[in-house]
Amino acid sequence: MIHTHLYAVATHGLSRQYGSKVALDQVELRVPNGAVYVLVGVNGAGKSTLFKLLMNLERPNAGTAAVFGLDTARQGPEVRAQVGYVPERQDAPYRSMTCARLLRHVSAFYPDWDHAYADHLARALGVHLERRVGGLSKGETRRLQLVLALGYRPPLLLLDEPTDGLDPVVRRRALALLAEHLADAPTTVLISTHHIHELESLADHVGVLRDGCLVAQMSREELQRTVRSYHLEVPAGWEAPRELQATGLRRSSAGRDLRCTFVGEEQEVSRRLIAAGASVRKVSTMALEDAALAFLPEDPS
Repeated sequence: MIHTHLYAVATHGLSRQYGSKVALDQVELRVPNGAVYVLVGVNGAGKSTLFKLLMNLERPNAGTAAVFGLDTARQGPEVRAQVGYVPERQDAPYRSMTCARLLRHVSAFYPDWDHAYADHLARALGVHLERRVGGLSKGETRRLQLVLALGYRPPLLLLDEPTDGLDPVVRRRALALLAEHLADAPTTVLISTHHIHELESLADHVGVLRDGCLVAQMSREELQRTVRSYHLEVPAGWEAPRELQATGLRRSSAGRDLRCTFVGEEQEVSRRLIAAGASVRKVSTMALEDAALAFLPEDPS
């Protein structure tokens, strides 16, 4: 049984196909209330499809999704009223409007729109309010989308590659604004990014999508406890135990001296390595990005 009150976002058996291509396969996503949940995956893993299903912009072939207990398929408008969404694609509606006019237009749909806060975000991100939306560059459009998403302080933010297209200075400023936003207002965040290291200080949950399947989902603490780097001395021709190889073996050097990443409780992994003939010289914790990437193939092709 799913206790939906514990989760801002919960999906059950969520699946989506485009013709013969499976975009999502039986996804059981659980985003705790108040969490900053980072969704990791290569291009084509299904991240953007998942976001569109949560926004009821597309319908699943099977399964269900709920946002704050609201069924996304049956209560789409109510769900969208709770969500600030930055889509993967950098195009904004109403291209003939100026940025200022679009912000006024959108604010009319949200009784809680904070005009002073939206103005602050626009200034901080360098949004040119007098410019027409259709004439904005990729990065300028992304900045406008961030203001539109955060402007009414929604309880849930769905951010699909939100810093894509931003130069390093603006990217850093956007992340600082997000941190301030989280400190000032109770907010749950589901964010996908190729720049996991940028969220090292904010993330407290991580999920990994691989070929449409959610292959890992855990708290930051569990991830960094169970994914570790092992420095081994091994005999010639040594192979890792099959059950450990299946969870992600990465060799960083050849010969008798190996540095590998394994997933599992350190004591149990070490026991199995020693039983297989390896000497464990050192076990190290890993940065959040490296730990998350251990669940993805070294060669995504």
